[in-house]
Amino acid sequence: MDEAKQIVTDIKNGKIKPIYFLFGEEPYYIDAIASYIEKKLLAEEEKGFNQMVLYGKDVTIDDIVANAKRYPMMAERQVVIVKEAQHLVRTIEDLTSYVDNPQMSTVLVVCYKYKKLDKRKKLYKSVQKAGVLFESKKLYENKVSDWIRKNLQGRGYSISHKAAILLTEYLGTDLSRISKEIEKLQLVLPKQSEITPADIEAHIGISKDYNNFELKKAIGERDVLKATRIINYFSQNPKDNPFVLTVTLLHSFFTQLLQYHGLNDHSPKSVASALRINPYFVGEFQTAARNYPMKKVSGIISSLREMDLKGKGVGANVNSQADLLKELLVKII
Repeated sequence: MDEAKQIVTDIKNGKIKPIYFLFGEEPYYIDAIASYIEKKLLAEEEKGFNQMVLYGKDVTIDDIVANAKRYPMMAERQVVIVKEAQHLVRTIEDLTSYVDNPQMSTVLVVCYKYKKLDKRKKLYKSVQKAGVLFESKKLYENKVSDWIRKNLQGRGYSISHKAAILLTEYLGTDLSRISKEIEKLQLVLPKQSEITPADIEAHIGISKDYNNFELKKAIGERDVLKATRIINYFSQNPKDNPFVLTVTLLHSFFTQLLQYHGLNDHSPKSVASALRINPYFVGEFQTAARNYPMKKVSGIISSLREMDLKGKGVGANVNSQADLLKELLVKII
């Protein structure tokens, strides 16, 4: 996040490089940097002749180089943005000769999503010398709630810890999707507001009481009544609470619980680091470990795999989501 901000700050301050090679597993920052350059680097009247957006599946490296070598028309520079450049994975090294001798009046932006650039090869080293090489790494789930908090802070908002966890549980690690949902909240909530679970329920549609986060917690505590209420709610709202997602999240939880049982050091800091979870969740694992010994956890993981297959219609008659959820809860508790 800080590195991406620094790139944008440098551009604002006139420190503009001829090459921006943006790569990595997390598309959010790649899109954010490319979008900023696309919107802000040229004046509106300059873009018609001096801004070109290409797509990796439709062009070759030669096409990119030919466009990059053009001179700007009635402007100081031109911008060439190559989106979805990962489609050029087999020929991307051919860009090295241009990077070694770039057109200084061109800003070439390469968006190489979901891929890594080989540090041992010439292109990586050439971009390091001539331009900006930015790797957008995927955030671990235990870091996402902190990202949400910082993102909202930059927009003039705060968020309660439970609300941040709720967003993470519902939206996962997809930063682009999370950002879009945050933008929805911005439209309806005044600046300086603290976003609460009630706000998320009202404006995003995630129930603050009936969600996978609360189900996981109830199961960990062996609170059968609460877990039953939640699965009944899921049964009545299957589109918003797909069975496959519930099974996947519970499988992840019990797999981590199995890891917890295998740890020698059960201190909160050690557990959070080993399981790659937010320290907020350590208490849940401590409680669940008391309720589910290691042998029981192994059996639950096996049952969850079986239920996942049933939910996909494999090896069983097609059951309703209500029946599957009830069977799931019985097998666990």
